[in-house]
Amino acid sequence: MSRRTSLLRLAATGIAVAALALTGCASGSAPAGSESPAADEGYLTPGKLTVATGETAYYPYVIDDDPTSGEGFEAAVAYAVAEKLGFDHDDVEWVRTSFESAIAPGPKSFDFNIQQYTITDERKQAVDFSSPYYQASQAVVAIKGGAADGVDSIAGLKDLTLGAMSGSTSATTIDEAIDPNVDALLYNSNEDAVAALKAGQIDALVLDLPTAYYATGVYIEDSFIVGELPIAGVPDEWGLLLAKDSPLTERVSAAVDELREDGTLAEITDEWLGSGQGVTLLK
Repeated sequence: MSRRTSLLRLAATGIAVAALALTGCASGSAPAGSESPAADEGYLTPGKLTVATGETAYYPYVIDDDPTSGEGFEAAVAYAVAEKLGFDHDDVEWVRTSFESAIAPGPKSFDFNIQQYTITDERKQAVDFSSPYYQASQAVVAIKGGAADGVDSIAGLKDLTLGAMSGSTSATTIDEAIDPNVDALLYNSNEDAVAALKAGQIDALVLDLPTAYYATGVYIEDSFIVGELPIAGVPDEWGLLLAKDSPLTERVSAAVDELREDGTLAEITDEWLGSGQGVTLLK
């Protein structure tokens, strides 16, 4: 077994193949790859597809911070969409953005951006989204022996100091699913929140479930998943992010829908995020 395969098995022990749950999202648009991309209007660079991801892109979404390899869940999704749109691998150009700058109003440096963006009505006021390529749940991560060790219910989380990335679905889930008695601490990035957990500044951290599996298996020592949280607010469906009123939105959504319908999204999800029984749902 290769190093990459063993890491994948570790990171994905309990993740369900959520892409299969999105079968009802097809838009009914014409086949995405029916036109020549070089002749299409709307792309940032004629004949090229410009795709953005995070300033640092992490496993299991991008392997070794190199999206051009096509290795990792979101890198693989991006190239599958590109193929549906009629682009060869070499015609995909990658750029980097921060999470917050991409969802802000204004011109974009990309045709679409892929970095675990949850589709929300609030964000739709400033940007467009494709139909969803994945549906994630949220989970609570803590250090063994800490204040969250032994917690088995939402009530047990209420008096803990919880952390999450500011503006994320994780932060919304803390407010709406847990409604803690102690104000949550919010950070500019998941990396900052992880550092706070390691330093004992927070008792537990809320992450999407795929990231929680990898975090507890690989880079947060002596950590564990306390449990999965119920869906709160909007479902955590991830979409490709485009500029507001982009002429590409319908085309990109059609590509995602085709990938869902032909089973490609399920295959990519199973390869990079794995399948299993999940973790305890906190109630």
